[in-house]
Amino acid sequence: MPPQHGPRRARIAFSDSAAKQLENITSEAEIHALDRALVVISVAPDVGEPLPGDTAGPQLRQYTDEVEAVRILYFVTALRTVVVVAYIEV
Repeated sequence: MPPQHGPRRARIAFSDSAAKQLENITSEAEIHALDRALVVISVAPDVGEPLPGDTAGPQLRQYTDEVEAVRILYFVTALRTVVVVAYIEV
């Protein structure tokens, strides 16, 4: 019997502005908190709440982890294989 794998995770990509925000995070605790939030989003891209806005482009979503004090704005590509992070707040 072949080994069973869990659901496939979406790949995480960062916009230029989110990548710059990421460079400024130096605290181990903040990096750990952000990493946990990104894992949640990669496993379940629809976990965040949709933000109101234009329906012409991808739906911008917001994921907030109250325990870790992390907020991430992101959108999911059409094939649901890539999550593009637009904004990070730790």
